[in-house]
Amino acid sequence: MRAFFLHLRNIDWGIAGIAILLSVFGLVSLYSSSIGLEDFGNFQKQIVFLLMGIVLMLGISYFDWRLVRNDPYFLFILWIIGVIALAGLFILAPEIRGIKSWYKLGNISIDPIEYIKIVLLVLMAKYFSLRHIEMYRIRHILLSGLYFGIPILLIFLQPDLGSASLLAILWIVLLLVSGIKLRHFLVLLMIGAVVFSFGWGVLLQDYQKGRIISFLEPELDPLGIGWSQAQSKVAIGNGGMFGQGIGQGTQTQYGFLSEPQTDFIFAATAEEFGLLGVTLLLSLFIILLYRMFKIGIKAQSNFPRLFVAGFATLFIAQFFVNVGMNLGLLPIIGLSLPLVSYGGSSLLAMYAGLGVLLSIKTH
Repeated sequence: MRAFFLHLRNIDWGIAGIAILLSVFGLVSLYSSSIGLEDFGNFQKQIVFLLMGIVLMLGISYFDWRLVRNDPYFLFILWIIGVIALAGLFILAPEIRGIKSWYKLGNISIDPIEYIKIVLLVLMAKYFSLRHIEMYRIRHILLSGLYFGIPILLIFLQPDLGSASLLAILWIVLLLVSGIKLRHFLVLLMIGAVVFSFGWGVLLQDYQKGRIISFLEPELDPLGIGWSQAQSKVAIGNGGMFGQGIGQGTQTQYGFLSEPQTDFIFAATAEEFGLLGVTLLLSLFIILLYRMFKIGIKAQSNFPRLFVAGFATLFIAQFFVNVGMNLGLLPIIGLSLPLVSYGGSSLLAMYAGLGVLLSIKTH
């Protein structure tokens, strides 16, 4: 215990503090939207998840990250557990809004997708760092694609197009950072285009096609997807410079804004905290990413560089997609705002990743 408390003095409290501030920002928005819903259950659960996440982050940061890098089996076992958990959703998970993505334990939902994101990130950082000078070999690209491809397929079949796309982006970024040849990258892009064309015609569900089509032509579905994005833009416009105040946003409080605690928490924040609140939120994200990249740049080996690149990609992709959905610039694909949106599984996964990041910085 004495060693652990000494460790707490040495960790990067700048990163930890900014992450906690973002989560507290989300809690305030969550509390506000709970007023309109007259249900504070999610707010109370998120407080518990946040406390658990902080403990998880500090606990992981205490251990030397090189223990994971040097163990030949530990990460593979974690990956197997994740794949089994994803496959088990088809049998054990209830269907919610046409998707089987969560295990239900009482009033708590467990999302194994968030778990597999972090496991894949650490596993691939290790895999690519050990084969950095051999990335010209096709077998390494194919094997890494298999590690990603099995979870992506299971997630796509749930169906969860947003999370499947996010993992595909993460794989591509890690390949680029690890030094894949340009011609191999172009071949992957062509294969991806063929797979997307096949998926559009055969695999994509009608509601997934509808989300993309309504994004391109929102007037085709003014009371469905088009309605959600229209109300989101109204909420953002209502905020003005200083916002309407906690519990005062008309779109948020009267139910016009769908999912103000998850998909559209950015719009809810903009309506009730205004441009100043949004600026503060964006500033915290930028500072956090800046401090992440500083750790990656100063790293002395490939594993931390690859991990930082992948973890930052998760943050950037989810942030821009979520904000883009709220602004009507991107289709609604169900990606949350990291550290801010309601969701215990996502929050714990993000803090676990931050724990690895702090371990890299400390050790």
